[in-house]
Amino acid sequence: MLIKLNGDDFAIEGVVTVAQLLQAIGLQSQAVAIEVNRQIVRRAEHQRHELKEGDCVEVVNFVGGG
Repeated sequence: MLIKLNGDDFAIEGVVTVAQLLQAIGLQSQAVAIEVNRQIVRRAEHQRHELKEGDCVEVVNFVGGG
């Protein structure tokens, strides 16, 4: 399946949830905000929200500091 991830083409196998995508890109345990097709996906929905061919996914990783 091909999606757009932060503006770039990204290929991933099979049916994938937001949680599985985060695991595949190494961000499963970090504080992130996820938007799929311009709609926020809450953390409670990450396990259930299935991505579809052509979805546009934006992942924002929060970084602390001063």
